[in-house]
Amino acid sequence: MDFDYTPEQEQFRSRLRAWMEATASELFGDLVESPSVTIESLLYSRDDELWQKILTYHRRLHDAGYLALHWPKNRGGSEAGVVEQSIYQDEALRLGLPLYGANNFAIDRIGPTIMLLGTEEQKKRYLAPMLTGEEIWCQGYSEPNAGSDLAGLQTRAVLDGDSFVVTGEKVWTSNAHRAAWQVLLVRTDPAAPKHRGISYLLVDLRSPGITIRPLMQITGEMGFNEVFYDGVRVPKQNLVGKLNEGWQVSIATLMFQRASGGVRHPVERTMGELIALAKAVAFDAVPAWNNPYIRQKLAQFAAEARCIRLGRYRAMTAQLKGRVPGAESSIGKLCATELSLRMAMFADEMLGAYANLESGSRGAVEGGKWASRILAAREFTIAGGTSEIQRNIIGERVLGLPKG
Repeated sequence: MDFDYTPEQEQFRSRLRAWMEATASELFGDLVESPSVTIESLLYSRDDELWQKILTYHRRLHDAGYLALHWPKNRGGSEAGVVEQSIYQDEALRLGLPLYGANNFAIDRIGPTIMLLGTEEQKKRYLAPMLTGEEIWCQGYSEPNAGSDLAGLQTRAVLDGDSFVVTGEKVWTSNAHRAAWQVLLVRTDPAAPKHRGISYLLVDLRSPGITIRPLMQITGEMGFNEVFYDGVRVPKQNLVGKLNEGWQVSIATLMFQRASGGVRHPVERTMGELIALAKAVAFDAVPAWNNPYIRQKLAQFAAEARCIRLGRYRAMTAQLKGRVPGAESSIGKLCATELSLRMAMFADEMLGAYANLESGSRGAVEGGKWASRILAAREFTIAGGTSEIQRNIIGERVLGLPKG
């Protein structure tokens, strides 16, 4: 396999890199070079001033034609090739910038789902404001009593004339405090088997009867929310797909999400940060970089990070041959999130007692960023489908193993 890019693709990278570096420096200043944070990690912050800068970055991405490279031109995207999309992802992750500006859920998965399964009226109404950032979206899937069993949801929607009346609760809803719209999974036929009787609605979060409350995470951040629905009326035309067949629609959204799930975890960037950390601290009374155990662990991580990149190239090759992402996308998500977790735990081991020092604490290493990462590391092995669920998908749908 030829891993080299063509001269035209390298020119695209050079133009993109120059644009990203200049724009990010202008809008975010020292945050771009900060060892303690990335703009991507601050995407769901409640800092209003920072949010306005992220919105500005979103609109500039759109104006420059970089925001939705994977969307078709007739829907406002750039219809770029798979290789150009990969180059864009590389450069955004290198700088720690959000891949899809301020509207990650919309550009990454909700918009493509509406393009695939929505009505023409829904496409005309919702897609353009996603691109411009006029309407931010979030995703209403998880519930307090359903855990990773998404089909166990209990939020009800009853058809009443031309509207659904929704009652229930969603939890772990990222960015609901910024969003104007939400895709919502609801149970419309409680007598049907668990994976049936579910419908997929587009809900205006400004509707009467909706209450949004922040959830404090162990890191002290509040990017997640609880969302309560008390007799919320949703127009019937906001149903995507067929009534009671929303499970299939939700799977399409999850497949779009998992297709980029491994991409969004910058394991190679983290690898570079771990190497820099090893050169800056001591371990067992010697410089960590010179310790054979540390070097062996770093070598193992580097090999796994490269394997994830090669797996991404394999998926890219499949797309270039016209095949759509399938259950194999779970492999990238599983491997990248598990590796990210082990890297964070290794940083904890390498730092020892210093790993507990948070931002602002005296003696905190690299601004205390590792303390926050260590606390947050397990999040992505749960979000978007737990590692256990990913292993089941890989075993059953990729390897063809029988169900346990």
